[in-house]
Amino acid sequence: MKRLITLIIVVSGLLLAASCNNGNTTNQQASADTAHTDSNPVASPSTKPTGPKPAWGQDIHPEMQAVLEKLASYNDAPIPTLTATQARQNHTPAEAVMALVQQNNIPIPPSMVDTVGKEIPVDGGTIHIRIYTPKNTGRPLPMIVYYHGGGWVIADINTYNASALGLAQQTNAIVVAVEYRKAPEHKFPVAVNDAFSAYKWVLKNAGTLQGDGKKVALVGESAGGNLAANVSIIARDKGIQAPVYEVLIYPVASTVMNAASYAKSDSTKPLDKAMMQWFFKQYAPMSSLSDPRINLVKANLKGLPATTIITAELDPLHDDGQLLSDAMKASGVTVNYKNYDGVTHEFFGMAIIVPEAKDAEALAATDLKNAFAK
Repeated sequence: MKRLITLIIVVSGLLLAASCNNGNTTNQQASADTAHTDSNPVASPSTKPTGPKPAWGQDIHPEMQAVLEKLASYNDAPIPTLTATQARQNHTPAEAVMALVQQNNIPIPPSMVDTVGKEIPVDGGTIHIRIYTPKNTGRPLPMIVYYHGGGWVIADINTYNASALGLAQQTNAIVVAVEYRKAPEHKFPVAVNDAFSAYKWVLKNAGTLQGDGKKVALVGESAGGNLAANVSIIARDKGIQAPVYEVLIYPVASTVMNAASYAKSDSTKPLDKAMMQWFFKQYAPMSSLSDPRINLVKANLKGLPATTIITAELDPLHDDGQLLSDAMKASGVTVNYKNYDGVTHEFFGMAIIVPEAKDAEALAATDLKNAFAK
């Protein structure tokens, strides 16, 4: 993700000294990361689209369209035509956002968060985490374990830096972003096991991080939303301390792919049905796709923590989130479900450009802070 790191350096004027693993078997990364950017200034009115609305998204909002136009301008090959290694070289929506920030001279206030990287042990090796700690505030702080998206195959904690950073700043909590191992090099259930190992590590080491080990929440986006829900389920089943809250942002929750939002997603960007099929193929053998750890809507959801579920209108995973919300409510779980119209998959970390993302981050932060206050 060198392109993205370069953009962060240009925008913030400070060094992001990290080299994230994207699924390689060595899984090596620098032991200390520094990232000083802010994801939450007011979106600029100058980021307007230049072309017509896409046929698949006549309701798309202008800022969201501008991001997708910039992403399309890179002319990357479609992910389903690539190997996993090749797909990891494609530009990301996060890079498109940062390019628009540069082009439109959007100011970024100084960050109020310090970061540091660390390797932690998991079964079969180590994984990298990045710890975001708010500055100039009292201790101990509540904690959030954050799992990034990317279909369990692509992307990394650099790609999703804006989400983790924004959550740390808005919740005044320590955020631990987890670089779980990726498929196809590490097939299901490695990512699930890594996610749970990271959660256990945070519980055990909260004090050394100046965190409050009794106030630990989970947040995940897309495939990371699936992992966050799995961590809550495993904690319940193993009798381990449950998270106080979880936020699942357009989570992968079903493998059936016959919902209405999938039927409308042959051409949606930045995620479509063909990409989801490719991700599932990379992640797990066909025989495993019915496993409730992947097909979450069929899992035992009773006794899980209160949950916020956020979805996007123009997203093949829209109905996954809605179905999971319904299933959790039917199981007695308290759910705050909100869909955002006019935006697509990956919008959550785009608060600097997309107003709906700013609102969604604020919603997640408010619900998390309310849970921490109990």
